[in-house]
Amino acid sequence: MSIKNEYLGFLNSKPLWTDKTLLGLSPFDIEEVLENDVLPNETEINIRDNEVLGKRIEFFFEYGITNTDKYEIIAKNIQVYQDKITIGELDFLVKDRRNNNTLHIEIVYKFYLYDPLIQGELLQWIGPNRKDALLQKVEKLKTKQLPLLYRNETLPILEDLHIDPKSIHQCVCYMANLFVPLSMKKELFPIINNQCIVGFWIPLKDFTSEQYGSCHFNIPKKKDWVTDPKYSDVWFSFENIKEQVQVALSQKKSPLLWMKSNEDSYDRFFVVWW
Repeated sequence: MSIKNEYLGFLNSKPLWTDKTLLGLSPFDIEEVLENDVLPNETEINIRDNEVLGKRIEFFFEYGITNTDKYEIIAKNIQVYQDKITIGELDFLVKDRRNNNTLHIEIVYKFYLYDPLIQGELLQWIGPNRKDALLQKVEKLKTKQLPLLYRNETLPILEDLHIDPKSIHQCVCYMANLFVPLSMKKELFPIINNQCIVGFWIPLKDFTSEQYGSCHFNIPKKKDWVTDPKYSDVWFSFENIKEQVQVALSQKKSPLLWMKSNEDSYDRFFVVWW
């Protein structure tokens, strides 16, 4: 996958919510950055090929924000130590040039599936392998990542940058790709940003040759999940991909599939083991 195509996928991503009171977290207005469609060449974003998805998103965020005239990055990936042991990291300190404010921005980029068997919409968004959930991450942000700014161990770092911690406004750039049960594809969800819904999920029993036998598929590596399926240049038959799916499910890993159903129609969906 090319960096440019990955970055396009990032630009097409959406914030999970825009309500400034939801979950008690202040959202960073990422839409201002996403509107700027200056695309990088392959050398402008220097990412190792095996870099994980989360780090790739940080590179894309950095490139996007430096290509606006509204913001300036003061520091990024700031390691905080206690007795030479890392106790956490601040993602970005950014200067808002319009009002001279300093922002501490934490970046989150997630893939969640909607489980209708759980009660309560915010509880229902979980990771593909059920090890991660929206409210778990929100709790971590509130209790660990954001309070790190005010720890005694962080103060000398801020002093070196000539920043008063009391003057910093904290916000979260929380972007997500959401997948709903196939039967709920047309439903609207009242709390989250419905523009984040990019696909569906099915159990293995529904992944049948009758339904999907004429399509072609790819199982992208996780680092490529942000990319639009139309940029894939490798496609497998239903028979080939079903074998790959079964191997993944046997390891309790729910694979993401890209599907091409004709020359210009693409979908993305998870086949889940649970």
